Amino acid sequence: MDGCVVTDLVVHGRHNCFQFSPEQMESLQRTGVSAHLEPGTNIVKIRSGSFGYRAEADHQNEPLVLLWIYGGRVINKKTNVSVSATWVSLNGYDDALVMEVLEPATLCAFFFDTYRDDNDEELTVSIVRI
Repeated sequence: MDGCVVTDLVVHGRHNCFQFSPEQMESLQRTGVSAHLEPGTNIVKIRSGSFGYRAEADHQNEPLVLLWIYGGRVINKKTNVSVSATWVSLNGYDDALVMEVLEPATLCAFFFDTYRDDNDEELTVSIVRI
């Protein structure tokens, strides 16, 4: 395998886990924008916009958003596992979350950043229930 280098990262569920306190989770849920999800197949995509997490003039914004889905049972069609809460990131306009909502749930969309005051852009997430 000339020119191919493989690096495996083993991510440990306890040692490599950033833990949110209940207060931090409540704050995240208040900070994000939320939508109620009804049972059925839902497709979630970035419709427009981008997020810039760096203030440098040469830094280009990216179409990315983080999602926290909680409060009811859902199946992310990429993992095919029924869960009562899950994290998802959408990365680019072509990325989509397809999920089966089994019980009403809440989708919360947000960004992470170390400095919020230079963030003026917006991003639109579309949720289509079919």
